[in-house]
Amino acid sequence: MLNQNLISSRASCIFLSILSMVLAIPATAQAVLEEIVVTAQYREENLQEVPVAVTAFSADEISRAGIESTQDFINLTPNVTLDDSFTLGNTFVQVRGVAQINNADSPIAIVVDGVPQNNQKQFKQELFDIERIEVLKGPQGSLYGRNAIGGAINIVTKAPGNELEGYVKAGYGNGDQKKFSGALSGALIEDTLLFRISGAYKDFDGIVNNNFLDEKVDFYETKDIRGKLIWNATDAISVEARIAYSDADGGCCSDTFIFNPLTGTAPNPTGISNPNNNEYNEPRMNVLGRTDLLENFETTFKVDWQLGDVEATYIFNYTDVNENYFADLDFTDGVTTSLGAVLTGAFGFPVAVGQEQRLDVELISHEIRFASADDSRLRWIGGFYYLGTERGLSTVAPLDFNPTTPVFDRSGLAFATPLVSIYETNDNDAYAVFGQVEYDIFDDLELALGLRYDYDKRRHTGITPIQTSPSRSFSDLQPRAVLTKRWSDDVLTYASYSRGFRSGGFNGPAIGSPSFNEETLDNFEIGLKSDLMDGRLRVNASFFYGLSDNFQFFFVDLITASQVIANIEEVDIYGGELEIQALLTDDWSVYGTLGVTDTKIKESLARPQDEGNRTPKNQKYSLNIGTQYVQTVGDITGRLRVDYEQRGRKYWHPDNANSMDPFGLLNARLSFETENIILTFWGKNIGDTSYWQDYNAAAFSGAFGDIGFLARGRTYGVDVEYRF
Repeated sequence: MLNQNLISSRASCIFLSILSMVLAIPATAQAVLEEIVVTAQYREENLQEVPVAVTAFSADEISRAGIESTQDFINLTPNVTLDDSFTLGNTFVQVRGVAQINNADSPIAIVVDGVPQNNQKQFKQELFDIERIEVLKGPQGSLYGRNAIGGAINIVTKAPGNELEGYVKAGYGNGDQKKFSGALSGALIEDTLLFRISGAYKDFDGIVNNNFLDEKVDFYETKDIRGKLIWNATDAISVEARIAYSDADGGCCSDTFIFNPLTGTAPNPTGISNPNNNEYNEPRMNVLGRTDLLENFETTFKVDWQLGDVEATYIFNYTDVNENYFADLDFTDGVTTSLGAVLTGAFGFPVAVGQEQRLDVELISHEIRFASADDSRLRWIGGFYYLGTERGLSTVAPLDFNPTTPVFDRSGLAFATPLVSIYETNDNDAYAVFGQVEYDIFDDLELALGLRYDYDKRRHTGITPIQTSPSRSFSDLQPRAVLTKRWSDDVLTYASYSRGFRSGGFNGPAIGSPSFNEETLDNFEIGLKSDLMDGRLRVNASFFYGLSDNFQFFFVDLITASQVIANIEEVDIYGGELEIQALLTDDWSVYGTLGVTDTKIKESLARPQDEGNRTPKNQKYSLNIGTQYVQTVGDITGRLRVDYEQRGRKYWHPDNANSMDPFGLLNARLSFETENIILTFWGKNIGDTSYWQDYNAAAFSGAFGDIGFLARGRTYGVDVEYRF
């Protein structure tokens, strides 16, 4: 506790030092902070005019910060975390205490070019040729609907124009990392038919070592391509076609087995704390796990039609997501404490146990919406949405009775004798109708009212080990009300109420509790947005309180190899965010964000012993501070950027038994720019800090030990980009 308080105190001192520098901004500075236009509410608006807690990144900021993946911008966003875990595409995003869990809907609506990404495996992606990223915090149900219970992320890729332009970029880093990306854009018919094609490739040998096999476990290779075609058919009608394909493979399931000296090899279903939970050892397994397929194909068709003062928009999307992986199941070398060792003792000869999962998801969506003109006193937007989902999931835990000692592989007898075999399908039809009205009561006072109704029809088919075919409907009405007061052209405050909804669903056919309930969150919030000191200082703040019903959380039943989603009946969530940007001089800027989220379990019928605890994956605070210095000499501009991130204590499970200590990460970038060329030297996690990206105690992951997914250590490299 003393150590945590010390770190928190240091973080507070650092943040206060930024405030002191801000107060010393000289009056002679002429530059102003960048104005960012966002479409957070389906209209183009200045970021500082939107009465929502939004963290936004422009194309210039994306380049300066070196944002190349979803993890990169999440790390710069207060009260939002992203935990990499298990397979190549498996991530757990957590926003304001509401967390992603396996096999369930996201707690945050992920939207790329207007299209919701409706599967967990879609969120972790390479980001290239991006125009803007917007992270909205708090329930956004009235416009974004289901899955926006914690907020929304709006990613906008670059659009084509008339000019022939593009870029090529290459880089090299430790772990033999090689990366290439590029884009080409222009007009096939000026002002009428425009195109843009872009792509990226990365290959990485990894830096996290398997100490038993002496091989890297975090290797990966990704290939991405995206094409966009815009046809301006008339002055009133525009048609956009977009196609994207992503293919990745790499290491997976490389969890470290964490021996608990208090329980030894005995099962630990009661959750006795592990004194070794913050010892960040590298994995030691007899199988090199691999995600040998993570494939995402997506095609989108969009039509914008100006009907007088009303704009109509129709969006169609088809998405196909596939993932296959194979790995060790007991996460050990088969010699020390492990499930494999227990089975070997029971049978009297060597026995190895593995795991494989195959996922196939197809999604089809249609959305049509109508919006009034932006400049009228009364503004409105409304529409309809449909999503159809077909999902198949196969899970196998195979036994190998004649393993190659001590390593067994996938090809031989590993799948001849399945210990557990589960196959299930899930079909979902989701419908929604939504609308929002904004009215300027006075020139300086605005009222916004929104309402959305979501209806989900879910059908689950269990094929093995038992046949089941339940179906169930989930629905919710999500209101939103926001009152905005503009005190001047540069300062506004707002007070809001909003409701979020995450649908329920079905667990696998092998367990006794086949379904889980929908989760709702009622959020009350006040906020401030301000540009001060003639545009050289920006201060945004928000404070929130939320009431969550049927909070969803995840655990694994090892005996049946089942992945289980359950509910916590009542949770309180409260906290706030503070974001500061300042230009100390025309060449020197500082920035900082602070996010605080605390949760409290008020009622848990299945686990009453957890009442009073924090919810799974709750992180108490996140602090980001940074500075950037720019100097131009002749035709060359040098840019130095340093970012420090402090993460507070993290609670992995509802028993709060094995929380992770606070830690800090340091990143830096040094670039040299000309009109066409950018040369950048970069480093991430420069201090080589060790921490868990995911932690599953035995009581929630199985009976034979805790497992932790180790974060990648120090990475560094050099990039060169040519723009034309």
